[in-house]
Amino acid sequence: MQPGGPPAPAANVAEKMMETPALGGKAVYGAQIGILMLEARFPRIPGDMGNALSWPFPVHYKVVRGASPDRVVRQRGEGVLDAFITAARELEADGVDGITTTCGFLSLFQAAIAEAVSVPVVTSSLMQVAQVNRILAPGRRAGILTISASSLTPEHLECAGVPGDTPIGSTEGGRSFTRTILGNELELDVAAARADNVEAAAALKAAHPELGAIVLECTNMAPYADDIRRATGLPVFSILTLINWFQASLSPGRLIPAPHAGAMT
Repeated sequence: MQPGGPPAPAANVAEKMMETPALGGKAVYGAQIGILMLEARFPRIPGDMGNALSWPFPVHYKVVRGASPDRVVRQRGEGVLDAFITAARELEADGVDGITTTCGFLSLFQAAIAEAVSVPVVTSSLMQVAQVNRILAPGRRAGILTISASSLTPEHLECAGVPGDTPIGSTEGGRSFTRTILGNELELDVAAARADNVEAAAALKAAHPELGAIVLECTNMAPYADDIRRATGLPVFSILTLINWFQASLSPGRLIPAPHAGAMT
């Protein structure tokens, strides 16, 4: 603290904590978002939600064993729903206030996981599409960029509340990105992955000039969101935009002083 100056923010927090008894009930504190992770080994660079440096707040991870990228995307998560439910319940028991996942294709599990826990659940970045459509000018709509258009079915879209005629682009025919992530490879050519994402987004825009925004289905696409924005000139929504919004609802921050004990609220 500077002589004669106000207390430092950390000191203020510590002083406030000492005013009333601290209450327990959780195993983990300070990490309100719990993330259900695929069991993968591919590199998770900054911007990928599986890299903790991507978040401006603490998160709590739980790896779902057996949930490989290929199994979740190309095999519709066959045989791993129970493991996701168990892991979600463990996150809730640990003390998180909201749960998300690391794959947009898990929209298929949205209802089942949400029913299994009492905290809010956001399984897929695709859940933003309907909201984005509402904020665009008349005649404009959102398009989806996915890691695997051949695996993204009408059921995936329906479970996320996405209109069935939404334009879809994909990195599936690219040189690196889809192969590396779904093949669970140990090395990622970042420049090639960026080019795959930018080229696929540009192709999507060229095929659908009515697009007003792009929603990235794949959580591993988020590191390239700014590149896509620059190349297309369109707003880009990713799992990061969705979960930052989600976190803000769980921890709005106090803008006015808390009432004193016994004061009317």
